Amino acid sequence: MTRRINFLASDAPIAQAARVALIARYGDAPEDAADVIVALGGDGFMLQTLHRTQGLDVPVYGMNRGTVGFLMNEYSAPDLMERLAAACEEVISPLSMRAESVNGTQHHALAINEVSLLRGGPQAALLRISVDGLVRLEELVCDGAMVATPAGSTAYNYSAHGPILPIGADVLALTPVAAFRPRRWRGALLPKAAVVRFDTLEPDKRPVMAVADSRSVENVLWVEIRSEPSMGHRILFDPGHGLEERLLREQFV
Repeated sequence: MTRRINFLASDAPIAQAARVALIARYGDAPEDAADVIVALGGDGFMLQTLHRTQGLDVPVYGMNRGTVGFLMNEYSAPDLMERLAAACEEVISPLSMRAESVNGTQHHALAINEVSLLRGGPQAALLRISVDGLVRLEELVCDGAMVATPAGSTAYNYSAHGPILPIGADVLALTPVAAFRPRRWRGALLPKAAVVRFDTLEPDKRPVMAVADSRSVENVLWVEIRSEPSMGHRILFDPGHGLEERLLREQFV
């Protein structure tokens, strides 16, 4: 079956050149009329594409023309139609972030990988952590903390020594970044339905920034994070190279 493809590329010259070559071979359908979107770049551009096209019921197939390619397939131009026909689809739900800044402004954003809180000044952040309305940690002195999805568990979460989560697991990873006190706290695994709230203590002295994937909010008072199961991002992978296999492979390197 012939598919109408819309090609998107990051600003990297190698990605732009690939887009020109692929359009010359396969054409380029309008985004709102495409059967599939092909994203050319790295994982950062893939996340941007998924966020930007979340209102379209169209799967996204990534080909790596960037530095990191966990969410991407290998780049190959001649057999694209055959690969799209054989591709396997994964559906991942994002996290929803609500935050209030010190000036009273409220913010909302979605995150496919993680929502992270990071210190915004020279002093460590001081956070209180609640889960489903119950305070679980009165004070966490740290450089930051995050809630990560299974799909995002190999990204910033893994770099902060958080666990890799199986893609089908109904859990979220709550992971500190450079925890100073409690010094031995390494985070927690939470049910996917959990609602996590971070309150910043001493926000004037210890400013904190919240980041949902790439969207940031400075000087937050509190941040509330929950899974958004009503939304799903459709991602296509070559057979045998889906998220479950990639997550397993990351643990044996």
